[in-house]
Amino acid sequence: MRRAVITGAAVLLLCLYGIISEAKTVNTTLSSRQQAIVPIAAFAASGQIPALKIALHDGLDGGLTVNEIKEILVQLYAYAGFPRSLNALGAFQQVLGEREAKGIHDERGKEAGPVSQEKTSLERGTEVQTALVGAPVKGGLMDFAPAVDEFLKAHLFGDIFGRDNLDWQSREIATVSALASMDGVESQLRSHCRISRNVGLTAEQMQALAAVLRAKVSDCAGKKVDMILKEEDGK
Repeated sequence: MRRAVITGAAVLLLCLYGIISEAKTVNTTLSSRQQAIVPIAAFAASGQIPALKIALHDGLDGGLTVNEIKEILVQLYAYAGFPRSLNALGAFQQVLGEREAKGIHDERGKEAGPVSQEKTSLERGTEVQTALVGAPVKGGLMDFAPAVDEFLKAHLFGDIFGRDNLDWQSREIATVSALASMDGVESQLRSHCRISRNVGLTAEQMQALAAVLRAKVSDCAGKKVDMILKEEDGK
């Protein structure tokens, strides 16, 4: 009888260990810092300032530095426009003021270093874009509108993605989250889901990103990413 009780207890402990291990696996596919990027980028892109302020507090508490968040919000203008980016930066300034008034001293983090002048922005951006996408981007819209091709390469990928105070994975988490919160940009969202995998984000991490979107932003935003991931896995 005693042996049966011990055996039962051992089984229960093993089951509990399995549940805990599974929970740890789910919770650590994205770091707390990476998870904090998701609602910041999404609410900034959609212009939901009250929700953004809460996400900014959470992001600072979750390990993001002041300069990392600034960089996320600056990069946002390339996808959501200057008005949303400027409004988000204004909200962040207010949040920092509130925290400083309470005696909270947030880590400033790394400033962007000087960009190498050995190559032009266009040359540098072409290399970065090719690395992100996995192949040179040409034809189609790029031939139809050469100016937008040059602006994308030189400015977005050369000047912005070329800055060294935010890694590419973080930039893609922010971009996917922003695009998922916007309407009518499914093609761009699909492209950046692929780029996210090219820069080393795993399928599990992308699923975790979608889960954070569903939980903290909107069910619709999370489902957009989920649908693309399922379609890409089915190819």
